[in-house]
Amino acid sequence: MIVAEDVLLLLTDDASGRSLVDGTRRDIAVAGAVIAELAAAGRLEAVTSDGLFSRTTLRVVDVAPLGDEVLDEALARAAGPGSASPTAVLDRIRKGLRERLYARLVERGVLRLAEGRVLGIFPTTTWPAADSLHEAEVRRGLHEVLVVGRAPTPHEASLVALLSAVDAVPKVLPGTGLPNRELKARAKQVAAGDVGGEAARKAVEAVQAAVMAGLTAATVASSS
Repeated sequence: MIVAEDVLLLLTDDASGRSLVDGTRRDIAVAGAVIAELAAAGRLEAVTSDGLFSRTTLRVVDVAPLGDEVLDEALARAAGPGSASPTAVLDRIRKGLRERLYARLVERGVLRLAEGRVLGIFPTTTWPAADSLHEAEVRRGLHEVLVVGRAPTPHEASLVALLSAVDAVPKVLPGTGLPNRELKARAKQVAAGDVGGEAARKAVEAVQAAVMAGLTAATVASSS
């Protein structure tokens, strides 16, 4: 599975099929996972300009398709017209991304689509687990990395960095025996290391900044 699918699985509660974090955090983390994977594959890079007012942009450096429809569509969107700022690229990529990934996971039999109504009026859609074997294996790997201390694979490092960026590590790995503060600190340590090469690391850093910008904008909008 691609990194974004693992992020979405980890952020979706197996029993209820609901997100473990708010929708803004979930969608940014999933889009960020796509950006990190494109960067690791050499298709996209984060470039920081010099000078007093330095800024980071996400630039497509290779438009060759990767053979995955989600990644290839995201690559086309990243290369499309509009700002190359991390926030702008994230916004272009995340439109409809969650729905496409949920549909793929349902098609594969990993999740199931459950539709219902709240109070018999308001429609709801959830995605509880249908086959949690893959997710359990991923979660076990993250436990080994963050609790036992095993060196992460690039895939695991990217997952940790993205989950850390949206402050979801304790929710994804409950009951570790470690205080949440310690678990978060270990996750940040992993995120500061190799997350799939220099290009991917810079991309994840840009995504982390975009996460903060997105959450701040969401907070301002909800309070106005």
